[in-house]
Amino acid sequence: MPTYDYLCDACGHEFELFQGINDATKKKCPACKKLKLRRLFGAGAALMFKGSGFYETDYRSDSYKKGAAADKKSSSESSSEGKSDSKTTGSADASKTASSKKDKGSKSDS
Repeated sequence: MPTYDYLCDACGHEFELFQGINDATKKKCPACKKLKLRRLFGAGAALMFKGSGFYETDYRSDSYKKGAAADKKSSSESSSEGKSDSKTTGSADASKTASSKKDKGSKSDS
């Protein structure tokens, strides 16, 4: 059931009224009791959420949530694999350089 805005032309009283679509328009002002009440044009029949906590992601399907979790896991695994590969190749390069320096030094000594 929608909420309608009403305004009294006699006293200026403005209020919202929660009533059914098929209910008759109110004519009598609850404040001054005159028949000068009119219904205002509102936002239309749009659905309005009042309050906090209404987000698009709150109502995602279970299949979407599972797919997103799988994507997150696969992206974190691939990024951690790339980091570990660069560390091992970096340490391997350093050990090769150190061993080649030792070999060169030992040849010059003899």
